[in-house]
Amino acid sequence: MPTAYYTHPVCVLHDPGPGHPEAPARLTAVNDALAISEFDALHRFEAPEAAPEQLQLMHDAAYVASVLEAVPEQGYISLDPDTALCPASGEAALRAAGGICAAIDAVLAGDVENAFCALRPPGHHAERRRAMGFCLFNNVAIAAGHAQSAHGIERVAVVDFDVHHGNGTQHMFENDESLFYASSHQWPAYPGTGAASETGVGNIVNMPLSPGAGSDAFRAAYRDVILPRLREFEPELLLISAGFDAHQRDPLCQLNVTTADFAWLSQALMKVAAEYCSGRLVSSLEGGYDLQALAECASAHVQALLGDA
Repeated sequence: MPTAYYTHPVCVLHDPGPGHPEAPARLTAVNDALAISEFDALHRFEAPEAAPEQLQLMHDAAYVASVLEAVPEQGYISLDPDTALCPASGEAALRAAGGICAAIDAVLAGDVENAFCALRPPGHHAERRRAMGFCLFNNVAIAAGHAQSAHGIERVAVVDFDVHHGNGTQHMFENDESLFYASSHQWPAYPGTGAASETGVGNIVNMPLSPGAGSDAFRAAYRDVILPRLREFEPELLLISAGFDAHQRDPLCQLNVTTADFAWLSQALMKVAAEYCSGRLVSSLEGGYDLQALAECASAHVQALLGDA
């Protein structure tokens, strides 16, 4: 079955301000990389807006309202030192969450086997009542809740290979044994969470890696710890927080991961999805701030979803 690709033009218009690393050019780089004939097999869709009840699966209604009401008619509004809104931000955030929920619907209906959602703003730092780290709504966490509430999926796993720990996803999952969260990330680094001792109710797996760790340590974290624990969980649906900022060229951290490492991990996660989830996998873009590395890694990731070695 095919791979779906969800994006939307308004997600390019979300602009946190001059010099901000989470820049519109990030999504343009991904879209351009996946526009070539090599990716003609993708089934392409425009992301719909999330409904309020979808956002409220993981966020308080008052928080959702406060974010959307804060969107300015012009200029910028800062929600924290790293997270800003422009006039397009409200719709972009709704489509970032809505697109991954639509991907869940398509995958669980059997219309496609898997999906990649190239949408922004990213989501994995957003907590139930708090925007932070460039993130407004927690797209992947909302999608997990949507899979359970709308489709009756009982066991949902999220694997997060962004270089920064997804504190928001952990925050939302850590007391719910039906949800699994595993993260590899640089330590120490923003946001300061993700110690190996943070295990939730046995459903959280954190693999902090030292600056400069490189390919061997990154692959070992997955081969020896995260992938075995993921298999023990036996997910019915696998979600990926696909941040590519662990790459050796990325300016924000120093893990020194390569494009080949992301391809290897993507293929390994596809294998787990085939073993436990009937292939059902949905991936959503998180970080990645070197445009060349982001384009290369997103291409390698999507090639794996398409089944290309």
